[in-house]
Amino acid sequence: MESIRDRRQQGQISTAVVVRAILMMFFCRLGSLHALGQTRSHSWWRRGLGRALPSPDTIGRVAGLIEVDDVRALGRQIYTRLKRGKALNPPVHGWLAAVLDGHEVHASFKRHCPGCLERTIHTKRGDRIQYYHRVVALSLVTQELRVLLDAEPIKPGEDEIAAALRLLDRVVQTYPRAFDLVQGDGLYTDPRFFQWALAHGKHALAVLKDERRDLLQEAQQLFEPMPPVLLHDGKVRRECWDLEGFRTWPQVGVPVRVVRSRETRAVRRQLDQQVHPETSQWYWVTTLPVRQAPTGVVVQLGHGRWDIENQGFNELVNQWHADHVYRHEPTALLVFWLLAQICLTVFYAFFRRHLKPAAQAAMSMLHTARLVQAELYLSPTRAPP
Repeated sequence: MESIRDRRQQGQISTAVVVRAILMMFFCRLGSLHALGQTRSHSWWRRGLGRALPSPDTIGRVAGLIEVDDVRALGRQIYTRLKRGKALNPPVHGWLAAVLDGHEVHASFKRHCPGCLERTIHTKRGDRIQYYHRVVALSLVTQELRVLLDAEPIKPGEDEIAAALRLLDRVVQTYPRAFDLVQGDGLYTDPRFFQWALAHGKHALAVLKDERRDLLQEAQQLFEPMPPVLLHDGKVRRECWDLEGFRTWPQVGVPVRVVRSRETRAVRRQLDQQVHPETSQWYWVTTLPVRQAPTGVVVQLGHGRWDIENQGFNELVNQWHADHVYRHEPTALLVFWLLAQICLTVFYAFFRRHLKPAAQAAMSMLHTARLVQAELYLSPTRAPP
């Protein structure tokens, strides 16, 4: 943390003090710099930081000057420690997947900055220009943890795939052996994404939707006369079809494989308390060969992306307040997002690896987080937790 720098020439408050204050804000889930500033009277800030807590304006201003690569290096140090501690073992099927997903972190009709994207919103009163920020985040799916490795902002004039490829180019240099497979939602059924994976010795997996109509139609026609393979996963009954060797997508340059899963589960409706069957259907396109990844493994990998959506973005936004605009400036927005990712990873590692199984069974993650927050308000004279 001491190695994180900023662009100030003669800063009176060290960058490490500001970073520690931001991390404490996220760990305590305060939700704003103003809420953090209201704790300035607590005497243990001087013990924990070596000085008084900086003002909210100072924290936000310095965050916009922090070197983003230094923050990413802090994330790399945490990854290395988790790796050495055997905390990043692959899931049962043996594949370590890196999941890409885009997320909108801010939208406004009034506030905007040079890094804002723009879109036209049609309203009853006419068209309005909306300003927003969006990032592409990359997460690692392991047996125990969901580790958010890095994020890249989407720049004005480019699409999500362009930002994702820029993110992948950086991540593959920093974490060359961290994952074997890259995957994404239907947007990543894009030849640029698959070509990048093949060029870097990785496999690719994406949801197949109408965007690749020719490939989808051919797969549906070939699957129609085939008998399905039945797979059972708890309360879910899956009928699966699996074929490789599709050449309907010549832009990729190699034959691809398509997997279909028709899934039926029993759902008890709250209205009538009756159990009703609910059916959904999924298609995935991948470069994984059947000999290395059977049908069930591809289905598990495809659905594993939802763990990142639920345990990553949803928790970051709803419980860690990562979407809050702490300072509307491109670098500051990215720094706050990356530090929130780091806090989430550390908290998950603490809960899964440090607490005993009995403690994990006795209290939820949310309760544990509230205990951390309670330490901040328990006594203004207590030492920092």
